[in-house]
Amino acid sequence: MPKDFPLPDDLPVPEDDGAADHLRGRELPDLSLPATDGTAVTLDDSPARTVIYVYPLTGRPDEDVIPDGWEDVPGARGCTPESRGFRSHYDELRDAGVGEVFGLSTQSSEYQREARTRLDLPFEMLSDAERELTNELDLPSFTIEGDDYLERLTLVVTDGRIEHVFYPIFPPDEHASEVLEWVQENPR
Repeated sequence: MPKDFPLPDDLPVPEDDGAADHLRGRELPDLSLPATDGTAVTLDDSPARTVIYVYPLTGRPDEDVIPDGWEDVPGARGCTPESRGFRSHYDELRDAGVGEVFGLSTQSSEYQREARTRLDLPFEMLSDAERELTNELDLPSFTIEGDDYLERLTLVVTDGRIEHVFYPIFPPDEHASEVLEWVQENPR
């Protein structure tokens, strides 16, 4: 994958604090989230095997939305490189039996739509701006400058149930390869 947005070598590495231990085996709730194509995606009715990568915040080249101290939070930096990784491996994931890939954050669909277009992503981004999924699954989060952000994690969902959880994720720019390898080693 091209490293046109390389990550700094000195980023703090996140440690497994157990905040995602409760997720494996859980059923996805019966709720719909807005997608960047203007539709609503009903999570428990997703394709047989779905990958949902959860990320804290996508920046924009034309706006300074990244809070001060962002690079000091383990695992916060790297949303754009992570999304590009899933873009690069999208066809391989589909060939390995993944029905769909979704990115998910608490940013609005309108905001995510710009990122999806700019990054030329072949999949939809889902908005949990109302924090319905976040609250229902008790997804791990962190606070910086008084705002809450989701911690980076990835859910492999099979038939509406969380089959596998990747957490913590580091480095994010190599994570899609890790997911692809797991899916290939664990066929349905």
